[in-house]
Amino acid sequence: MPAPAPAPAPAPAPARPSDIYRPDLLRGQRVLVTGGGSGIGYAIAEECARLGARVHIGGRDEGRLGAALEGLRAAVQGAGGDPGAVSAAPLNIREEERCEEWVAGAAERLGGLDALVNNAGGQFPSPAEHIKPKGWRAVIDTNLNGTFFMSQAAGRRMIRQRQGQIVNIIANMWRGFPGMAHTGAARAGVENLTKTLALEWAKHQVRVNAVAPGVIRSSGLETYPEAVRAMLEREVPAQIPLGRLGEVEDVAWAVVYLLSPAGRYVTGETLCVDGGQAHWGTVFPVR
Repeated sequence: MPAPAPAPAPAPAPARPSDIYRPDLLRGQRVLVTGGGSGIGYAIAEECARLGARVHIGGRDEGRLGAALEGLRAAVQGAGGDPGAVSAAPLNIREEERCEEWVAGAAERLGGLDALVNNAGGQFPSPAEHIKPKGWRAVIDTNLNGTFFMSQAAGRRMIRQRQGQIVNIIANMWRGFPGMAHTGAARAGVENLTKTLALEWAKHQVRVNAVAPGVIRSSGLETYPEAVRAMLEREVPAQIPLGRLGEVEDVAWAVVYLLSPAGRYVTGETLCVDGGQAHWGTVFPVR
């Protein structure tokens, strides 16, 4: 008789940014975060802002973006910072010209540009045989093309000023991505793009890295069907070596490491934040 599956490990208690990093770690940095209206993007923006950075977020949903801006300003004020250091503007990263305009406007608003976090993206679970061409193109256009448009727009400015960094948020797709062929292909493209840009732009002192989250408990899971969400909560922890889903803070802390002086000699790398899952298996069953 097989041994019973171990009970999921409890999630650690949330920590305040000052529990991990010194409060002024990112002071003076101007950071752009796409998809900053919710979930992982919001957590990254909040962490950066609490640590002293000036932060500009973008997203397609203006209502959600406005609510996020209010929340970020309240968080910064509560941490003793300047709520005016956080700003927002609508953004659809699939619109190439809009990416250029958004980056220019954000740099003007913040007084410059030091870092871009390419977090915006989107996908939906589906067996590959059922993905329609429109759905395939939408995911590729957002996750791969949009990331390139934003990186190019920000990268040109960074090259001129001879400093800057980009962090791309991708996914755990190292052994294939059953049930997510479209985003697996797109994120794999971004992982290669990360390496390529890191090598091309190193001579300009522009660093490019990626963070690959595993299954993170965030608002992004709300877009999945209820049956898929239930499966993730019930079955997936047993497939993760650390025995639990990740939290948005886990990803935010990894991004801050790369943006901070601690990451100054790191470029072209992908930091997996997945509880060891990349070395173990996949989330979606293949049988």
